[in-house]
Amino acid sequence: MPVSPAGAHARFVRAAPAAGSAVHGSPPQLKLWFTERLEPAFSKVRVLDRNGKQVDKGDPEVDRADARLLRVSLPKLTPGTYRVKWRVLSVDTHVIEGDFMFNVAP
Repeated sequence: MPVSPAGAHARFVRAAPAAGSAVHGSPPQLKLWFTERLEPAFSKVRVLDRNGKQVDKGDPEVDRADARLLRVSLPKLTPGTYRVKWRVLSVDTHVIEGDFMFNVAP
């Protein structure tokens, strides 16, 4: 069934690492995909440790080749649970936000 872009709002599609997943080893980046193109200046993502401290490299960016992809670089993460918090503005001027957790296994 085709989806009509008129009046559609951006929705979160998936992430890598995936929401609720356990990954072995530290991923170099966190990637989030949405259904609509994002406004780079108003789209943010943060990765927090279990104490709420931001641990990503503070360089969130919308991909130039695919404006539906938001990513942020990660340092070497130690094993544990991490929370991802995101807030994006799509080109249709609607803001959406959300969060999820993932685990880094030893």
